[in-house]
Amino acid sequence: MGAWPVVQQGFSAAAYSPSVLSRGLTGSCLVLLGGLVVSVLPGSSWLQRSQVLALLRETEVGRMLGLTVVMAGLGLLAHSWLVLCRRVSRAREESVAGRIATTRLAAAIWSLPLLVAPPLFSRDGWSYAAQGMLAQWGLSPYRYGPGMLHGPVSETVDPRWMYSPTPYGPVPLAFGRSFASVSENPWVLVVAHRGLAVLGLLLLAWAVPRLATWSGVNPALASALVLASPFMLANGIGGLHNDLLMVGLMAAALVVAAERGWVWGAVLGGLAASVKAPAGIICIGVALVTLPVAVGLAERARRLASVAVASVGVLLGAGVLFGTGAGWLQALTVPGTVNTPLSITTLLGGALDALVQALGLGTAEATFLSLVRLVGTLVALGVAGWVAVRGPSGDRSAALRGMTLAIGTLVLLSPVVHLWYFLWVLPFAASQRLSRVAMTGLVGLSVVLGLVAPLDSSLHEAYLAIVLGTMLVAALVLVLLLTPGARDRLGRISQHTAGSTRPVTSPRVSRPPVTEGAE
Repeated sequence: MGAWPVVQQGFSAAAYSPSVLSRGLTGSCLVLLGGLVVSVLPGSSWLQRSQVLALLRETEVGRMLGLTVVMAGLGLLAHSWLVLCRRVSRAREESVAGRIATTRLAAAIWSLPLLVAPPLFSRDGWSYAAQGMLAQWGLSPYRYGPGMLHGPVSETVDPRWMYSPTPYGPVPLAFGRSFASVSENPWVLVVAHRGLAVLGLLLLAWAVPRLATWSGVNPALASALVLASPFMLANGIGGLHNDLLMVGLMAAALVVAAERGWVWGAVLGGLAASVKAPAGIICIGVALVTLPVAVGLAERARRLASVAVASVGVLLGAGVLFGTGAGWLQALTVPGTVNTPLSITTLLGGALDALVQALGLGTAEATFLSLVRLVGTLVALGVAGWVAVRGPSGDRSAALRGMTLAIGTLVLLSPVVHLWYFLWVLPFAASQRLSRVAMTGLVGLSVVLGLVAPLDSSLHEAYLAIVLGTMLVAALVLVLLLTPGARDRLGRISQHTAGSTRPVTSPRVSRPPVTEGAE
């Protein structure tokens, strides 16, 4: 995190107009204000006693007004972010460190209003608060759901998860229990949990510039793509999901492994898996970046096994240390009990089931859904195994590409996919040298995935608001991405994806490989 003080050095007002930062801040404030209308709030909250807010929240017109304010805020954030990306990619008069610092400053300023917001566009944050309270009262969240609690802390939990155990690892539960020991106010607990999301963002702020240098990519632009995008702010900070802490630990694990050795990388990989189990896939990258070039299969297998043992030891040890045990293993199937429209395997399996039912073939319900989901999971595991066995060793840039492929496949073929799952792959994709088409796609997706964040259950089944909100998203995308000025902005960003750094491809070539004992 040592580069944060550079914020005070070399900041050029000519290159970075304060209006960009203020427009983004205004956008975040609008998201906060509109979020108070469209988000679920505890009935005991003092805000519920406001007659104006109650009128807005209880009517279709009021909720639509709140949604419009949110969309306007996200649009301002998206516009400010696109300008920021263009400027950090072009401002050659600024040092790289100064541009990275500017990006971090923008992310920090734009995040500030969202830190005190209720969980936006999802109720997951309220579930985190309730799960921490369960642990504080001595009830294992791996056996009991928030429905065991009474009072404000459970009244905003999504009814779907009210009696479901949590699939999260021991790390967020341990923090949740410590927060619950201080306060039982659900809003205070939510704000405390958002501190974990901020920790994930700080880890990314430290790791992404280092990852970018591996491929010779402009580290300031890579930082801007990851830290300050509307996708990150809406889903990672505003949405308050454990995924941001998870991916921050994943990125840090890869960097620490390359700079400090596989043991420390495996420790961070185990901690990432202690947040959400899929994060363990990063241990493949930890092994690849710490092996010598062109290593034999036997040594590769030993390193992979060593990293796996160390990371699993950290994962199980965290459960023992925090007193939560390994009950999350039984709860890993809980997310799969829902069907999400972003899951390719769920859509395909559901379509096949509908087809065979229409043809009257007499198959059991959800036969193809289960089958296609299983095949998708096996393919994702197969891709990860291929990267582990066939991915180039001792080549940091190749390891980064391999992890992008493995993580991206895991997200795309997962039986359950939410918007925020795409956070998993973002720092690894943004730190690579991308073609102009791929860079345009990454920027466009970051805008779209940020703008569509409000269109979920937070609208309380307000279908008219969802339809009108979709039209707002389409209009904003047209303005932000398809106007001549926006096309020029995207083109300039894509043309400046490479920086002045050289790719770090083989850290082990110029010196003997570090032996196991030296770690």
